[in-house]
Amino acid sequence: MKKNLRNIGLVLYAMISLVMVGCGSDNDGDDNGGTDKPDPEVPVVPENYELKGKLTEARTLKAGGVYTLVGGYEVEKGGVLTIEEGVTVKATRTIDGAPDYILVKQGGKINANGTKEKPIVMTSTKAEAGAWGGVHICGYAPINLAGGTGKSEIGDAPFGGKDAHDNSGTIRYVRLEYTGFAFTPTKESNGLTLYGVGDKTTLEYIQTYEGADDGFEWFGGTVNAKYLVSTASNDDSFDWTDGWVGKGQFWVAYQAQTAPDATGTANGDCLIEADNREDNHTNIPVSNPTLANLTLIGNNDSNKQQRGVRLRAGTQVKLYNVLITGKAKALTTATTATEDSFLANKSVAEYIYASTIFVNEEGGDLALETKTGNKINQAITFKNGYVGTIDGGKDLSSEDSFFTSAKYKGAVPESNDWTAGWTKR
Repeated sequence: MKKNLRNIGLVLYAMISLVMVGCGSDNDGDDNGGTDKPDPEVPVVPENYELKGKLTEARTLKAGGVYTLVGGYEVEKGGVLTIEEGVTVKATRTIDGAPDYILVKQGGKINANGTKEKPIVMTSTKAEAGAWGGVHICGYAPINLAGGTGKSEIGDAPFGGKDAHDNSGTIRYVRLEYTGFAFTPTKESNGLTLYGVGDKTTLEYIQTYEGADDGFEWFGGTVNAKYLVSTASNDDSFDWTDGWVGKGQFWVAYQAQTAPDATGTANGDCLIEADNREDNHTNIPVSNPTLANLTLIGNNDSNKQQRGVRLRAGTQVKLYNVLITGKAKALTTATTATEDSFLANKSVAEYIYASTIFVNEEGGDLALETKTGNKINQAITFKNGYVGTIDGGKDLSSEDSFFTSAKYKGAVPESNDWTAGWTKR
């Protein structure tokens, strides 16, 4: 009996050995000493992989994976961070007093390609505004700071240059939740911050949700952006300065709709706050984006934050096909340089419907309500928060291929709710 057991044992050992040989490391002929080494770009267990430190090579976050963000994750020159559909990145807040953030430096790239069905979600283990530092991208496009360069507010990274067509990658179908980490009582980070980013960079279908500071902010550059949603930003929904001259279409600003407190103050400042340069209104290049088909819905603040679109510090703008409601002062202008730009037709505001008034903060009257297609004191209603448009508008597509033909005012038609399925409300 013992002999039979011994023979059976030998047979089993031989069978196991054959199976082990058949399932050995697939290294395409590379000798790795018998140890199976994972692809350095693809973590074997995504849930256990930490994003931290500096990225100098290519790395891919695989579809559907859950990754943790620990402190700053900085994509250096030559580094490429690829994020596939359905990925979740969770900021951990594990380093006391230090923000979690993603910073793409000059010469680095981020390619975050989610889908409507499987968006990329960048969030925090702490589901509250100000939990982490958001995403920051630095490019080589022109800005109007002295010397043509600056340093980012987070990471102290250089930005700016002479390449208007610089390419920092692609961000599509991405949701940024609970950003706005406070570095000091007066300095907080945004959802998506763009420093001198060039126009070969692609920004489409991006939402910032419940951030403690601005939703989106541009510091100069030429980058364009389509299909943006800023939801419940505690400060400004959209903000630009330092000579941004890009284009935008189909933007939604939707401030928190909770009732104002006893003083009349609600959560959220301007729907758009726009500057050229606060310390020198005439710095060139002068901020002058072209924007079309915006829906801007305020918080009905009757005390401190009454301004909707605030144009100041020398900025110029070309603004078309806009709906503005929920602010006592739908559109305001300030500073001589900004107001002169309207008189000289360097700035344009047409096909804007507002529930309240246009006003000059310094007492003058530019009569913007009389410009083509504009109307004030209008009753404007929406479905599902911000869905709905009003017929009549300028078609910019015949002049510039960036723009989609949309001869209506507002961002989200009932017949095409492009926010459905990937945004949070």
